[in-house]
Amino acid sequence: MKPATHTVDVQPEEHWEHTIDDSSTRAYKGWGEAFRYRDLLILFVRRDFVTLYKQTVLGPLWYIIQPLLTTLTFAVIFGGIAGISTDGLPKILFYLSGITFWTYFSETLLKISDTFYANQKLFGKVYFPRIILPVSISISNLFKLGIQLVIFLIIYVIYYVQSPSFGPTWHLALLPLLVLVEAVLGLSIGMIISSLTTKYRDLKFLIQFGIQLLMYASPIVYPLSTVSDRFKLIILANPMTGILEAVKYAFFGIGVFEWSYLLYSVCFTLVTFLLGMWIFKRVEKTFVDTI
Repeated sequence: MKPATHTVDVQPEEHWEHTIDDSSTRAYKGWGEAFRYRDLLILFVRRDFVTLYKQTVLGPLWYIIQPLLTTLTFAVIFGGIAGISTDGLPKILFYLSGITFWTYFSETLLKISDTFYANQKLFGKVYFPRIILPVSISISNLFKLGIQLVIFLIIYVIYYVQSPSFGPTWHLALLPLLVLVEAVLGLSIGMIISSLTTKYRDLKFLIQFGIQLLMYASPIVYPLSTVSDRFKLIILANPMTGILEAVKYAFFGIGVFEWSYLLYSVCFTLVTFLLGMWIFKRVEKTFVDTI
C-alpha cells in the first residue's frame, strides 16, 4: 500500500509596507513618518480651525475681538493710568503688535501642552504619528495669527498716514523667520509640558499662571529700553524678548534690536526643540498606561 503524502504549500515571504516599532531611533524618523500622514495632518488642521468657534454667536470674529479688547485694556491701564512709556509710539499700535505675536505663542503652547489628555481616547484606538497633533495645532493657529496680523496692518496704515513718525525697516524681511522661531518654540515647550503632565498631573494647573508671568517678563506692556539694568538680564533670559523686540523694530524702526538677542532666541528654540522631541517620543510609547 502506497503511503499517504501531504503537500505543504509554502507561502512566499510577506513584505510589510510599514512596521511599527519602539526603537529609540524613531525620534529622528518621526518627521518623515508624519509627512507620509500629511493628509491626516490636513484633516486635523481643518478640524482645529473649523470647530474652535463652532456653535458660537460671533464665530471667527473672536479672532478680531479678543486682541482688540486686550489692547484697549492695556492702553487704559498701563498706558493711561500707570503712564508706562511706549517709546513714543501710539499706544494702540505698541500694545497690539506685542499682543498679536504673543497670543500665537501662548495659545500654541497651551493647546499643545494638553495634547495627551485631550486626545487620550483617540491615541488608545488607532495608530498614527503622535507628533501630527502638536504640529496641526501650530499650523491651525497660524491662520488665526494671519487674521490678527491683517487687523494690525490696517490699524498700522491708518496711524502711519495720519502721523508718519515711525516706519517699517528692512528687518521686515525677517518676519517669516520670527514667526517660524515662535512657532517652533511654542511647539517645543508645549510638547515638554504635555509629556510631563502625563505623570505629574498637577503641573497643568501651573501652566496658565506661568504663561501670565512670562507675558509680564516680555516687552509687551513696556519697551525694553525702559527696563533698568538690574532687571534687564532677567527679561533677556526670556527667549520671546528677542523675537518681540525684532518684530517692533521691523514695523516701527523703534526699539532695541540686537542680533545677539535674536541669536539667543534661535539657539534656545533649537535646544528646546531637540529636548521636546526626545521627551515626547519617549512618553508616547507608554502614556496610555500612565495617563
